[in-house]
Amino acid sequence: MQNGIPMPTSLKARSRRATRRKSDSTGGLKAVTPVDRIVLEIRKFIAAAIFFNTQAAEKVGLGLTDMQMLHMLQLYGASTPGRLAAWTGLTSGGVTVALDRLEKAGYIRREPNPADRRSLLVTLLPIRLRKLAGMYGRVESETRRLLATLPQGDLDAVIRFFEAMHSVRTK
Repeated sequence: MQNGIPMPTSLKARSRRATRRKSDSTGGLKAVTPVDRIVLEIRKFIAAAIFFNTQAAEKVGLGLTDMQMLHMLQLYGASTPGRLAAWTGLTSGGVTVALDRLEKAGYIRREPNPADRRSLLVTLLPIRLRKLAGMYGRVESETRRLLATLPQGDLDAVIRFFEAMHSVRTK
């Protein structure tokens, strides 16, 4: 653990050796190796993204879980509650409660699943997503601008890295 946050196993041994060098005078973590720097930058990015998503959710009267559920539906398309539970790590009851809130707020619709009449299919209602698109549009265009500055080989490396990280998370 570093500052109360679990560290990846591969960093634990190195962290013990470099503990004195990895904290600055304010107690913040300091990168020692390029891998340390990447891990810290990812953590900074994730923390900032969580706060951004929380603020966006609050602006439209949603909770963070509800907003993340909308993101999952945008990323993967219409889904069953069971698939949403698998993707999010929420219990089936947690998914049901979040879907109840999203349906009441007009963001989703639950319909019979044409592929399995025993289940439901959750779909987004695009008209309600327009307000969200405005909040995320600036971030997406800035991300695209920054990515456009990278050579193709770097872009391929970024894609491979995130695909590998995603496959580890979903195991």
